[in-house]
Amino acid sequence: MDTVKINKNNTALIAHRGLSGIECENTAAAFVAAGNRSYFGIETDVHKTADGKFIIIHDDNTGRVCAEDLSVENRNYDDLRRLRLNARDGKIREDLCFPSLEEYLRVCKTYDKIGVLELKNSFEKSDVERILDIVKNEYETDKLIFISFDYNNLVYIKELDNTATVQFLCGCPVDDALIEKLLKYGMDLDIYFSYLDEDAIKRLHDNGIKVNCWTVDGKCDAERLTEWGIDYITSNILE
Repeated sequence: MDTVKINKNNTALIAHRGLSGIECENTAAAFVAAGNRSYFGIETDVHKTADGKFIIIHDDNTGRVCAEDLSVENRNYDDLRRLRLNARDGKIREDLCFPSLEEYLRVCKTYDKIGVLELKNSFEKSDVERILDIVKNEYETDKLIFISFDYNNLVYIKELDNTATVQFLCGCPVDDALIEKLLKYGMDLDIYFSYLDEDAIKRLHDNGIKVNCWTVDGKCDAERLTEWGIDYITSNILE
């Protein structure tokens, strides 16, 4: 199996949870698979564990990707690390586990990819500061795009490092209220793709806002968005 190639024009492609159309999402295998291809960036999700460490997983619970169903933020890091995950064929693979934040960043650095890091749920400002410190120690802040559905998470990032690139995640229409919200702290946008049309993208660009969208796996949808001039597309399988 391989990726589906598209006419990208000037759009940058981001591998959603790594190359999750081929490898188990949010694992080192998925990140390396994306690193070995032409992707501009590698997207992932970070949670804080009960003992205050950071671990890479999308869901609040582990049951969708492994046999045991544990609450991520109510279990210690070591409890989660010992779990082995299911490959895409549903079989447990001994080499698949939940990565640390540091391990994800090292893959991005090794393959010279932009990291797109989603902060899951609500973080305290002190937690965001620790995440920024880890990014600075393992890679470079200007090699990361921070995304979150939680607006305050992104506000904390901008307050701690105004040069950081952040994108507010949403599934909502593009209107004056959204644009005002983005402009207040110099944020870009990461929006569900069906809310976009050519006029919406132009309107955002006219306000100096870059546009990312999730999650586009249809070739025709993606190429229409590239024709409209979208800046980034996040996909499980398109390249």
